[in-house]
Amino acid sequence: MKLKHLDLTHFRNYDKVSLDFHDEVNVLIGSNAQGKTNLLEAIYCLALAKSHRATQDKELIQWQADFALIEGDLEYRYGTMPLSLQISAKGKKAKANHLEQSKLTQYVGHMNVVLFAPEDLSLVKGSPQVRRRFIDIEIGQISAVYLNDLSNYQRILKQKNHYLKQLKSAGGDRTMLEVLNQQFAEYAAKLTLRRQQFIAQLEAKANEIHRGITKNKENLKIHYDASLKLTEHMAEETYSQLTAVMDREIDRMTSLYGPHRDDLSFSINDIDVQTYGSQGQQRTTALSMKLAEIELINEEVGEYPILLLDDVLSELDDSRQTHLLSTIQHKVQTFVTTTSVDGIEHETIQEAKLFFVDQGSITNEE
Repeated sequence: MKLKHLDLTHFRNYDKVSLDFHDEVNVLIGSNAQGKTNLLEAIYCLALAKSHRATQDKELIQWQADFALIEGDLEYRYGTMPLSLQISAKGKKAKANHLEQSKLTQYVGHMNVVLFAPEDLSLVKGSPQVRRRFIDIEIGQISAVYLNDLSNYQRILKQKNHYLKQLKSAGGDRTMLEVLNQQFAEYAAKLTLRRQQFIAQLEAKANEIHRGITKNKENLKIHYDASLKLTEHMAEETYSQLTAVMDREIDRMTSLYGPHRDDLSFSINDIDVQTYGSQGQQRTTALSMKLAEIELINEEVGEYPILLLDDVLSELDDSRQTHLLSTIQHKVQTFVTTTSVDGIEHETIQEAKLFFVDQGSITNEE
């Protein structure tokens, strides 16, 4: 898939912008704090209906404006589709092919993106929350069912934690908690099993890529560390497990088990990367996972996703930089932000369309 055209209105530091993009590589060049990342953020929002960095939606709306509007024309192998996302104090309004989507979960998935930013290089060393978010975003792009299950799980988790606090402070009937645990167990089982399946697929592709980067010297393994037992009758056994720890959860006033507690672990040649891996190994692991995402999405939806590289080339050494650019060459539409292309000799960048960003104004060079 390709993003052919993008219009921004009152988004971040852009008042009005209209851009046509190259099918392969588009490079956004400019000093820091000029709006390069804001443009990538707009593309990300158009795909996922949320920002990867804003804590509140109002941050996306230009100062003193009432709304922000992102509009894009997406080209698939077999047709085109206009997408739009309007953000205001009243919420978000998303349209696909000019039709308003009643739920954002129905909108997400029309456009697939993979974001690779400097903070993703710490995916291995970062917090479990970062890795869980990574899993949810990637599966959510290729599975509307997963997004719906995740939404239901998060709603029930919130209700359950609220009720646990009530029971701790005021006591009362546990019947409601038992009902919530039954619902919780159903969705927890669905999410856990889908995540496990996804990680197994991701590991196979990431290891192949990792071996290519390391010239067959290193084998990468990715393990999904589930807090619940993975069994054939998982929902029923999860409910039993939650019943057994009910007193502990009331005492702690929080849900102690479930997908919200899960994590990923990584090993290279059977050695724990998070604890004993070098920075280079940790970065190669993160890069392998991101490149594996691209291939996995293509396999699932039949189209390569759009790749967003936010100031990440300068963070990679020459060999990893070359491997990344060679992998995407001529098959993945890519948007790159950088302060300069000096020193990047790869032909992928040399053939790219250049955009110059200065204080919310963008000019391009064919």
